Amino acid sequence: MGSNSSRISDLPKNEYLKKLSGTESVSENDPFWNQLLSFSFPAPTSSTELKLLEEATISVCKSLVENNPRTGNLAALIKVFLSRTKELKLSAECQNHIFIWQTHNALFIICCLLKIFICEMSEEELQLHFTYEEKSPGSYSSDSEDLLEELLCCLMQLITDIPLLDITYEISVEAISTMVVFLSCQLFHKEVLRQSISHKYLMRGPCLPYTSKLVKTLLYNFIRQEKPPPLGSHVFPQQSDGGGLLYGLASGVATGLWTVFTLGGVGSKAAASPELPSPLANQSLLLLLVLANLTDAPDAPNPYRQAIMSFKNTQDSSSFPSSIPHAFQINFNSLYTALCEQQTSDQATLLLYTLLHQNSNVRTYMLARTDMENLVLPILEILYHVEERNSHHVYMALIILLILTEDDGFNRSIHEVILKNITWYSERVLTEISLGSLLILVVIRTIQYNMTRTRDKYLHTNCLAALANMSAQFRSLHQYAAQRIISYTCRHLRRYVYVLDKLYFPHSHCSTLQHCFSALSDNGEELLSLTCSHILRSYAASLFSLLSKKHNKVLEQATQSLRGSVSSSDVPPPDYAQDLNVIEEVIRMMLEIINSCLTNSLHHNPNLVYALLYKRDLFEQFQTHPSFEDIMQNIDLVITFFSSRLLQAGAELSVERVLEIIKQGVVALPKDRLKGEVTAGTSPSPCLFTPG
Repeated sequence: MGSNSSRISDLPKNEYLKKLSGTESVSENDPFWNQLLSFSFPAPTSSTELKLLEEATISVCKSLVENNPRTGNLAALIKVFLSRTKELKLSAECQNHIFIWQTHNALFIICCLLKIFICEMSEEELQLHFTYEEKSPGSYSSDSEDLLEELLCCLMQLITDIPLLDITYEISVEAISTMVVFLSCQLFHKEVLRQSISHKYLMRGPCLPYTSKLVKTLLYNFIRQEKPPPLGSHVFPQQSDGGGLLYGLASGVATGLWTVFTLGGVGSKAAASPELPSPLANQSLLLLLVLANLTDAPDAPNPYRQAIMSFKNTQDSSSFPSSIPHAFQINFNSLYTALCEQQTSDQATLLLYTLLHQNSNVRTYMLARTDMENLVLPILEILYHVEERNSHHVYMALIILLILTEDDGFNRSIHEVILKNITWYSERVLTEISLGSLLILVVIRTIQYNMTRTRDKYLHTNCLAALANMSAQFRSLHQYAAQRIISYTCRHLRRYVYVLDKLYFPHSHCSTLQHCFSALSDNGEELLSLTCSHILRSYAASLFSLLSKKHNKVLEQATQSLRGSVSSSDVPPPDYAQDLNVIEEVIRMMLEIINSCLTNSLHHNPNLVYALLYKRDLFEQFQTHPSFEDIMQNIDLVITFFSSRLLQAGAELSVERVLEIIKQGVVALPKDRLKGEVTAGTSPSPCLFTPG
């Protein structure tokens, strides 16, 4: 590029790039390299600029791919970089800006070329280009040196050993980004790579001893969130020969070079993203996640995953078992704080999921925290704004909740944390609510969104599994949370009757039934008159009488009949049988959640009993349903018991008086009358879905 290159449009005709990619071999000791590396070219800061850079240099790259096997110029450039890194630490201590600047530029060119090479050729061809023999450049004999492994080891040393200063910030980002590019080989292969060059170099040989130190450094980079130095804080003076060394180190890479080395932002939304506060932390996190998810080698497990699975708290004085390799310690309090603060990015959420799922030390520490709201609230906010998040982010947030709710201590403690003024929850003003009740509200909202929009079976199954995990520990449910549990169940009960009617009687026009469903508001509240409720109950009972042990066969026959009756139409009939199965599954899980709460913590939840009594007409309709008879026994018992006590208390009772009667009745209700278990094999179990 040289000292005069400052614009992308200048690159195709740049004399230094032409020489690098030409047919003439350039020795690593040639003064040409100092000229090439003395450029003030700002790094791309967006996908658009990256595309322009690639288009401008395509002719240069093609020439280099063609000529490099004979000239060995790429290997010579790498040799220049490697020789400079040996003095990098001393240069940082001596504040040698120019030396670090040129070394950074060398790595920048190597990284850009590496990206092109990985996109255009196989791993075997890539290794050929990185092979170097000083005596005869381009003649790749068995004695030639493979520089790729040496380059990777050098990058790992640079990341872990070079002190992070203002003048070394950008080259640290560059080194991490180059490793991310190197590991991008998998993107260009359909099959999983198990014997790739990444396994060859990173999982054995001289790179292996750096495993724990690299993982620890990347984690601390994420934790510290170091910001780049101020723009223009390092301006190199003009040289007397007009070399033009004006170059702000922070102006390029620090403000967005990470986009270049995540291959143009693949996997993120195509929109102008805000400037990252810490490119170093972001790139460190990306590299850490890529390393953790490398497949195991055929003869050895992934050492980086082993390191992530086994590291401990700095306050843990116990010794590591000899069977655990690559172990290290890190400050868990700082890690926890960083994870709580960074959950707006899906990368940070994936790291949290990885640590909770794979590192038992981290999971135990987090579950023992007394400020879990700092972690749970950002996760709930992700689910609450499900429309704005990508599906992977939502899944990871949900699975994190699922992992947390597998712990009974967590399920108890979240109901003891009282929150005030949750501003991002807009459905209703929540001036004071427990963390547990808020979690219930957000999860039910997520289920409802999924059932009406995305209709993803895994999503609603995992949501319901999280509620099922919590249900036995429900404590002092907020009245709105209790109301939403019951009203959401009722919504599906009504929908079930409607779909069943359409399935059995596709040509009927029951005005009463249509009126009942047209009278439902969007949030699931019942607006039916008492007369309509009695008619609907009678109609539902007649529908349920059609069901028997041959339930599925009856549905199948009804579906076939429906399809046959509209075969002449071009419009495919609705799949009511499939809808009915999904609705029935949701109803059963919701009923089991209610039943679990009533069985294990009835005395802690008068608001749930109140909401159940308010909707008792609809629940009573399903007492005779063959699929719900077992689970309805406890619910029916609670409804009957408390209804009789309310009847004895007289009419026109206030809300406060009803709740008082419920609290008194809870003490009087013998616990042994409630069945502790439902039919074997029907309890909902978590369906752990690992985001891909």
